[in-house]
Amino acid sequence: MNKLKYQMVIQWSLEDNCFLVGLPDFPGQRWRTHGDTYELAVKNGIEALESLIIAYEAVGDALPEPTVCNAA
Repeated sequence: MNKLKYQMVIQWSLEDNCFLVGLPDFPGQRWRTHGDTYELAVKNGIEALESLIIAYEAVGDALPEPTVCNAA
């Protein structure tokens, strides 16, 4: 299974004046990282996701099941 099949939520924040990145499949990860541009937010989100996966694996925790969309 491709370990990057997790959803990312990217949302503009007026308060922070940047895009916030959330990883809702991971408990306690409401806003994990950010970016000044959408592209940077995506890049930082992927790096944060990879780091989370490494951290889970390092301590032997099972990865959460990714939310999937069953679109036609």
